[in-house]
Amino acid sequence: MIVGVQPLAGFDKLLHYKVPETLRASIRAGSLVRVPILNQHKVGLVMEVNGVVDVPLEKLKTVSGLLQDYPALTPDLLTLAKWMHGYYAARMESVLEAMIPGAVRDGTRLKQEKYLSAAHKPTTEELAALRKKAPQQSRLMEFLAHQFQPAKKSLLLSRLAVTAAVVNALVKRGWVREEVRHVERVAYADQWATGEVVATQPPKLNEEQATIVTSVGASLDKGKFAVHLLHGVTGSGKTEVYLHAVERVLAAGGSAIYLVPEVALTPQTVARLRGRFEAAGHRTVVWHSHLSEGERLDGWTALASGQARVVVGARSAVFAPVRDLRLIVVDEEHEPAYKQDETPRYHGRDVAVYRAKLANATCLLGSATPSLESFSNVRNGRYRLDVLTKRVDDKQLPDFQIVDMRIEVMRTRGLVTLSRLLVNHMQARFERKEQTILFINRRGYSSSMQCRKCGHVEECPHCSVAMTYHRADETLKCHLCGHERGAPAVCPSCAAPDIRWRGLGTQRVEEAVRRVLPRARLERVDTDTMAKRHRFREILSDFRTGKIDVLIGTQMIGKGLDFPNVTLVGLVDADLSMHVPDFRANERTFQLLVQVAGRAGRGDRAGEVVVQTFTPKADAVQFAKNADFNGFAEAELHVRHRFQYPPYRHLIHHLFRGPNPEKIKFFAEHWAKEVEKALGNTVELRGPTPSPIEKVKDEYRYQIWYFCASAAKVVPALVKLQATVKWPEDVFQVLDVDPMSLM
Repeated sequence: MIVGVQPLAGFDKLLHYKVPETLRASIRAGSLVRVPILNQHKVGLVMEVNGVVDVPLEKLKTVSGLLQDYPALTPDLLTLAKWMHGYYAARMESVLEAMIPGAVRDGTRLKQEKYLSAAHKPTTEELAALRKKAPQQSRLMEFLAHQFQPAKKSLLLSRLAVTAAVVNALVKRGWVREEVRHVERVAYADQWATGEVVATQPPKLNEEQATIVTSVGASLDKGKFAVHLLHGVTGSGKTEVYLHAVERVLAAGGSAIYLVPEVALTPQTVARLRGRFEAAGHRTVVWHSHLSEGERLDGWTALASGQARVVVGARSAVFAPVRDLRLIVVDEEHEPAYKQDETPRYHGRDVAVYRAKLANATCLLGSATPSLESFSNVRNGRYRLDVLTKRVDDKQLPDFQIVDMRIEVMRTRGLVTLSRLLVNHMQARFERKEQTILFINRRGYSSSMQCRKCGHVEECPHCSVAMTYHRADETLKCHLCGHERGAPAVCPSCAAPDIRWRGLGTQRVEEAVRRVLPRARLERVDTDTMAKRHRFREILSDFRTGKIDVLIGTQMIGKGLDFPNVTLVGLVDADLSMHVPDFRANERTFQLLVQVAGRAGRGDRAGEVVVQTFTPKADAVQFAKNADFNGFAEAELHVRHRFQYPPYRHLIHHLFRGPNPEKIKFFAEHWAKEVEKALGNTVELRGPTPSPIEKVKDEYRYQIWYFCASAAKVVPALVKLQATVKWPEDVFQVLDVDPMSLM
């Protein structure tokens, strides 16, 4: 038996090994093994079994050992890894490391504890004799005799003040039984105790929901690959459709993966799934990168062994080793957070669709503002469209009011944080004991510091961006590289005392709210305040129970949250995402406005949205005002078609970076000529040109854009061409297929 193994040891090459007879029954494609490489033993993944080799058998080394009893990758995941390796131009090793948790790759053992129980029930006379002869043994026996369940040994030794020798003596005598048990570390294990999870029964579906549940159920019953795009307005009950689909899969003995775009949304989604399924005996496993290694290992083991059949998490949960996969749910499928910004640069939504195809499963994409790529796939007949046009219980969409900040600035003759209209609405909500969410997608106090006299702007010495002013500790911080220094009192260029902050951030909004609502209870949610683990969960719990009146935050609070008492949502600076050099700027702004507005009016009281903008007539704002996705999609797709932007063509981003700007420019230009010669009319090149952010972490950046009809055909050609060019050690390059950011 010969296996092809991909070592996880820093190089991208398949090696072949013989398998000893003792392991032949256990090793299969997808198994993690230890193999000899030079004078060391390294971990590798079996990619193929009984492959053809052109090396004499006696020259092949032998597999040293097997790490797990079951494969680390199921057959569909193994095929998926090979596809990602080719499509995303990623090294196979990096793909496998993204799929398999570190604790699994390292061969970390499951946590075990020793438990004690009474093996013999002593009589009163036996206990009396033991009490005189060995009081510690007597104390332990008396305790165990009254226990219905085995007790943890370490806890008993501590609480009863007995030694291990006492236990050993009773075990030897046959009075105490000692056993080793696996102690499972469960993510968010306290949710039942804290009241986040409440056992729930499915609510009655409205007519639209019932129709879609039937439609998705028909695809599930066929057992063939299908993709449904669920387009439902905010608050229309999309989650209930997801839960019914998962329920149907579990009843048929299958497994389901449930993806959310942000780790911050996971606790709320987990609570809903647990409340519905765990009471019925179906365990929900949590999967994302912020868990401890122990939690990830135990969750992975439960899924790989078949003990659990539902997994919920962020994009990496798409790689969960579930058995008999029948359904993948991708909630808020439009979110850029599904795209990984480091190797392998995969898109979680697209990988979910491809994995569903490999498993003959159903992929259910959902959003109130679908991506134009998914909407285009509906038009092309690849996806089926299901629509929810109204909120559950016929609740009304929030009233959408636009504030022209140009008028506000003229009225106050200065920078305005909160408009008069927004302040009035906030004060009215506070008096009625209703809650408010204020959204601004920029942390810090202000976006920059600038001298009013000479125009000098404080920039990061390592990146070509302005530093953000943080008033709480009077510092300037670069949000790209982390560089930090004290904020100057005078201009470093002309020594004038007129250096001031410009722009808005969450800290400044918080300060403004404290001035107009001094008695209100506020919390700010951004990456600066969320350093403590589970802090976001604590804040959401307090907000849910009414301990917080106003929640101020970035995109962490802009999607997926459902709080019935929120009747006002304010978007403090709606223009932030609109004026960036990216063809998706309008789409993202529209999605953001609709999604954030959707947090209001989800309970019995009507909701209201106040949008502050300097461009009130922009298409994104006007279409968002009426939650008109179809109108926006038609207008935006017309523009995309004119310039042949995605979804009409694929886009590949090629980034060159290094410490020497002249060398980077030279090699980018040289490479562009090689591509034009080799690929001809297969691609349209744009560039090379400096990146919008030209320098990051002391490295200069140049970029080329490739527009093509098929990325699957162009990427292998680019990778093959890369191998023929000799690159300097200080010139780094990255291929990003289907990028979500042009910065």
